[in-house]
Amino acid sequence: MDRRPLTEPHPTRLAPDHPRRADILAAHAAALDAGQAGYADPDSGLFVLTAAFLARRGTCCGRGCRHCPYVGDC
Repeated sequence: MDRRPLTEPHPTRLAPDHPRRADILAAHAAALDAGQAGYADPDSGLFVLTAAFLARRGTCCGRGCRHCPYVGDC
């Protein structure tokens, strides 16, 4: 597993210069704090799984999840 904090997505999954990065990170943080499995993406409205949910799975599913804690192991 990658050693980044669960609050910090890998830069290949959410670019540091993404125009909605702050909104995305705020939605992710709120979902983490609430113990929710995911949140509605501020751009698309699609459901995005949190890093905590993905970490509990134990392995990467290979689908390119935004908050995957296993980037590099996929």
